[in-house]
Amino acid sequence: MSLADTATLRTRVEETGLLWGLVGLVALLSLLPIGRLVVEGLAPGGQLSTTALGKVLASPATWTATANSLVTAVAGTLLAVLIGGTVALLATLTDIRARNAFTFCFVLPLMIAPQVTALAWLQLFGPSSTLLKLVGMAPPLGSRNPLYSREGIILLLGLQYAPLIFLTLRAGLRALPKELIEAGLAAGASPLTVLRTVVLPLMTPPLVAGIALCFVSCLGNFGIPAFLGIPGNFLALPTLIYQRLAGLGPGVLSEVAILSLLIGIIAMAGILLQDFMMRRRDFRITTTSSAARPFELGRWRTPVEIALWTFAILVLALPFLGLLSTSLIPAFGVPLNLATATFANYAYVLFEHAASKRAFVNSFLMSAGAATAIVLICVPLGYFIVWKKSRALRLLNLAAELPYAMPGVVLAIAAILLFLRPIPVLNVTLYNTVWIIVFAYLARFLVLGLRPVISGYLQIDRTLEEAAQIAGAGLPRRLVTVIFPLVAPAAVAGALLVFLTAFNELTVSALLWSSGAETLGVVVFSFEQGGDSTYASALAAITVLVTVGLMLSTTLFAQRLPQGVLPWRD
Repeated sequence: MSLADTATLRTRVEETGLLWGLVGLVALLSLLPIGRLVVEGLAPGGQLSTTALGKVLASPATWTATANSLVTAVAGTLLAVLIGGTVALLATLTDIRARNAFTFCFVLPLMIAPQVTALAWLQLFGPSSTLLKLVGMAPPLGSRNPLYSREGIILLLGLQYAPLIFLTLRAGLRALPKELIEAGLAAGASPLTVLRTVVLPLMTPPLVAGIALCFVSCLGNFGIPAFLGIPGNFLALPTLIYQRLAGLGPGVLSEVAILSLLIGIIAMAGILLQDFMMRRRDFRITTTSSAARPFELGRWRTPVEIALWTFAILVLALPFLGLLSTSLIPAFGVPLNLATATFANYAYVLFEHAASKRAFVNSFLMSAGAATAIVLICVPLGYFIVWKKSRALRLLNLAAELPYAMPGVVLAIAAILLFLRPIPVLNVTLYNTVWIIVFAYLARFLVLGLRPVISGYLQIDRTLEEAAQIAGAGLPRRLVTVIFPLVAPAAVAGALLVFLTAFNELTVSALLWSSGAETLGVVVFSFEQGGDSTYASALAAITVLVTVGLMLSTTLFAQRLPQGVLPWRD
């Protein structure tokens, strides 16, 4: 065998070994937890049984929570579509100024944890609202907070996920060829007619994809229904699962597994409906060009800009000011003035409260560790998906997306079932440790790191990697010395998205945390449930400032990133 044949064989062995390792890892993170959930629900202890299924289906609480989840998810999605779709059309197709700044502000609520959003709005509108007291508009003491209701949950879900619709629709609008719009205008159609007859029909795929993702996100959201629904005795499926597991312990795992599967079935039904709708029509565009020239608003430009920025301020700045003002008073209900203002709440959560201090360390290390590990997985995984195209690799890509498409509470229950007992052979237990949360982060947020990396691969020239291969460099060496430097900006952006999302996460960690393994989301939730709203507000305000700071820091290397990798920048 010649040296060339030997080198070729070695390369194939390296690629095959690495690929099968990635396949096993993705299966471990995505397919195994879901499979374990199905087994526990339908065959607990290895014996096929319908006892848990019958008990769950016979419970009125199950159907009440299911109905509540469906109503809030559908209504929240419709509100998000109305807000996000309108803003996407105005911000993308018109000649408004300061587009990047507005996009940053509009997208920011999506990067802030839902429980922080809920807490901020509660502090703004409650009868003890510090901010409303300052301006003499606080409701009478003893009156009910209007957000403790189904309508309050719908409102916050719509505001939380409107940026999701905005981002998916904006991506489609930015790829719309200008010839189609200019042809309509040249034929004498008004901008509104072009929008109705040309733009919106072609934007059906990204809009439907955004609707499906928004519906799944609303359905699996825990923070907003927990903060607003539990005090108002309005149970959704995620909060019902939380209460069952927290109140009765591991003995109800089979029933909780059935409830989790119920959420998963509803979520998958929404995704399958999206696929069905897309198959019924052809939305392909047969021409490509540069982006379309923005519609000129003329005398309407300033009023539109004022309306957009007013909305952004109302949705973003006012709730945060309510959160900030509550964090500066010594006790809930005390009016804020120069005599009462204090930073004692910040000092307490940063330096005195043991669980808060642990939560900062845990959240930072777990989020950073998950982000780093996901980059190390996604760089070689993206290499195979983009440059070694095959049907099997497309299935691998879909498998990586599965945990993110499923509600977080489903993944949390699956992780509990998977690691409740020690791992066979190794005899190591992850249950009641930080490692079970890290596992869940890796599974759930893998796709957030993978998508930017794939975008990076699609925009780089492969000739350098091919030259290194011809020179005899093996795949591991090419990945380290050639490929990673080329995709590093996109990989770092993906790592940042993972870190920001995991840093404030609650839906998964609410069911997986244990003493010593608290996260920031769990501590904020515990403070609020325990009546310590000032501490909860201080801790939540800190997480918002950290999030904003990290997002702003991306401007240092934004020019080196592929287009669309950072959702808050053009």
